[in-house]
Amino acid sequence: MMNRILRELDMLYSDTRRDPSLKEKLLATRAAEDPTESFCRIARDAGHNISVGDLFAVGEEYSDNQCKSQNGGNHYPYKGFSDTYETFLASL
Repeated sequence: MMNRILRELDMLYSDTRRDPSLKEKLLATRAAEDPTESFCRIARDAGHNISVGDLFAVGEEYSDNQCKSQNGGNHYPYKGFSDTYETFLASL
């Protein structure tokens, strides 16, 4: 699942390079009442199947994989997960 969402986010990122108005719409979601839902709605309207649950799952799966590493991985669960939504917006 994580790979599918990361591919969708990568394609969405590429679309923002070709369409500056899409980039502005996504950045404007920070001011929305429900930022992640607004982000996902805009992404779906642009043809990318991304849900709020997908965004949270990517951060959780990454954290879980760090804890499962055999060679010196994180021995204790993180207190939180990476925020895929904010990380994506920061990359814009």
